[in-house]
Amino acid sequence: MASSDTITEGEILERIIVQSQGKLTPGAARSLLELQFPARETAHIRKLLRRNNAGTISPSERSTLDKYLRIGQLLDLVHARARSALAKRSRTK
Repeated sequence: MASSDTITEGEILERIIVQSQGKLTPGAARSLLELQFPARETAHIRKLLRRNNAGTISPSERSTLDKYLRIGQLLDLVHARARSALAKRSRTK
């Protein structure tokens, strides 16, 4: 875990998500699973990834790509927690 002076926004959100995992209602968990990048953003991310892989990405574009990738990782975490909460509920019924 990062120290308090180097903590990222994602790490803060992860703490919130982990702490609230058991409190997710099925409806809230399903709503979280619906969160995703819009098609236009996905196309932009793919363009940036292609430019990065080709070595033609600018520093500004690389910074933007890094931000998208961090948010993507956060979405993955949120989705995993939501699926876990739904699975836990179905096992306890």
